[in-house]
Amino acid sequence: MELHDVWFVLIAVLWIGYFFLEGFDFGIGVLTKLLARDRKERRVLINTIGPVWDGNEVWLLSAVGGTFAAFPDWYATLFSGFYLPTLLILICLILRGVAFEYRAKRTEEKWQRNWEHTIFWTSLIPAVLWGVVFGNIVHGMKIDAHKEYVGSLGDLFSPYAILGGLVTLTLFTFHGAVFAALKTLGDIRDRARKLALVLGAVTAVVTLGFLLWTQADNGDGKSLVAMIVAMAALVVAIGAIAAGREGWSFAFSGVTIVAAVSMLFLTLFPNVLASSLNETWSLTVTNASSSPYTLKIMTWCAGIATPIVLLYQGWTYWVFRKRIGTQHIADA
Repeated sequence: MELHDVWFVLIAVLWIGYFFLEGFDFGIGVLTKLLARDRKERRVLINTIGPVWDGNEVWLLSAVGGTFAAFPDWYATLFSGFYLPTLLILICLILRGVAFEYRAKRTEEKWQRNWEHTIFWTSLIPAVLWGVVFGNIVHGMKIDAHKEYVGSLGDLFSPYAILGGLVTLTLFTFHGAVFAALKTLGDIRDRARKLALVLGAVTAVVTLGFLLWTQADNGDGKSLVAMIVAMAALVVAIGAIAAGREGWSFAFSGVTIVAAVSMLFLTLFPNVLASSLNETWSLTVTNASSSPYTLKIMTWCAGIATPIVLLYQGWTYWVFRKRIGTQHIADA
């Protein structure tokens, strides 16, 4: 396997890790409006991800940074074509971090309510837009022979891409509901389980439609296996949450995300960005990659740094593994 193939796999792993981890905290942000009934319950939900949300975003930084270094043409074409949507995602992530940090700085209800609105919208919008972005990556963008995007903003919102946005929104919200049931106590835990069942049913329908469309367009035997794994894991996750086995449900909702995103990368390879104008104009792991020497240096750096990051993040989740409830929240 060539180094550019290795880095395609590594970048896929980074995006999978990001969607697995950031997926549930985007879901928690959306659930602050769908699940929480009052300020205490919103504080409970926010506190479930309080110690880990910023660590989850490290995976995004690594994925984008790895793409920039390993496949500069992929990075340039993708983020120039998606300039406005990715700018909106960036603004949302900045405001979301500020909201988490500033919400509790003052006790006035209006102050906290405004930051809670911010958390909701800055969780929902990226959850949709990431699906739109990856829908276009797989389905194809208007890329010319010079590796430049020549379409309009409206071209990025095709029916397939919009369906991809609905998949990421529903899947992340379901993942978040399961995480909320896993991390909370009392009435909010019971309601999270019930809401997860409803969300799971909606997610299953939307996800199945999107993956079948993907398989029909670009799939092969490997992507078909990934699709079957994704849907089977989702069914198991729904069954586990119905049985009150939140841990198993969270694990299998995570497997759903891993398998579904893996399927997208399997259908994409050896392209990194498909051209809808001419297949020969697509960016591939060969024509979009950095030099072998650059990839070699990056591989050594990644081999040293990655285990350290994984150990630290795993330790963080272990330290903050206990459940919380409204009884742990002091009156404002």
